[in-house]
Amino acid sequence: MPAQKHIIVVGAGIVGASIAWHLTKAGARVTMVAASGPGGVATPSSFAWINASWGNPKPYFDLRLRSMAEWTRLKAGVPEIPLRRNGALCWDLPRAELEAFAAEHASWGYGIRRVDRAETARIEPALAELPELALHVAEEGAAEPVASTLALLADAERLGARIMIAAPVKSLVLGNDRIAGVDLDEGRLEADDVVLAAGAGSPALLATVGVALPIDTPPGLLVHSKPHRHLLNGLVIGEKAHVRQTTEGRIVAGADFGGTEPGTNPEETARELFAEVRSMLVGADDLKLDFHTVGYRPTPADGFPAIGRAPGLGSLYIAVMHSGITLAPAIGRMAADEILSGRRDPLLLPYGIDRFA
Repeated sequence: MPAQKHIIVVGAGIVGASIAWHLTKAGARVTMVAASGPGGVATPSSFAWINASWGNPKPYFDLRLRSMAEWTRLKAGVPEIPLRRNGALCWDLPRAELEAFAAEHASWGYGIRRVDRAETARIEPALAELPELALHVAEEGAAEPVASTLALLADAERLGARIMIAAPVKSLVLGNDRIAGVDLDEGRLEADDVVLAAGAGSPALLATVGVALPIDTPPGLLVHSKPHRHLLNGLVIGEKAHVRQTTEGRIVAGADFGGTEPGTNPEETARELFAEVRSMLVGADDLKLDFHTVGYRPTPADGFPAIGRAPGLGSLYIAVMHSGITLAPAIGRMAADEILSGRRDPLLLPYGIDRFA
């Protein structure tokens, strides 16, 4: 790697922060630019469940499982990251599907086990209604999304990265069949490589250089309680809602981990959802709704991450995905290695940008 290789990272969400940190740690000169504050747009509205759970084909499971392990390494490098491996209970599937999910993932080496009503009560004593069968994965957990992003950015800055917040990128700069930098309100910033990790804002920036990337941005509403005494030990992926308690004591919940369809009246939707959540928990009579968030999840059209160099524009690296919280540590490490050395991790092979050509 050239000693002074300069790389711009566009986007201050958890994925951009991880890529910026890994690049800086590896010796690159990094400038991060972002229109919004630390955490970006999607990250603050994330349920933040770290998992390799159901509905994933084996190659995507393998990537997610690797990233679950990478969270441990990242936490060791940045101890300020608020990561908790507090386990998850799941029964948000019909019994036959739950059994099939358990059998499949166990055969793949996932630490998943069946638990009955009595053991579910021991794991989560505050649950008001107990399923006959649930699945428990002790290795799953959560990372507080904004605090984790702030910790990564602070350490990247300590290592020498330049962090430019409230610096919206107007366009990418195309020159000699390569992306030469970005245009900001205050002028042009040039670099050897540009990493686009701007989530839902990525298609508009790619359009400035004639690149199309199909990304959906489905909304998801989450409710956030006021801080409350301890109720939950880990994550609960139940039929009524998916629920967890943050390090500061807030209950965060959605109809699923991606959030709830907000409908035409998000405030009313939030109140109804919060009532369901309270009914799930013993000792929650004094639990109060504080606020709700509506996040727009950047999801490539086929549902899987879009990671890699843009065809024909080798100096542009794209990293857009839903499940940014689960994937951030692995993507940060793999992307930094590919950008600096040209080595592409085999786990990324199905997720290249050229599949959308």
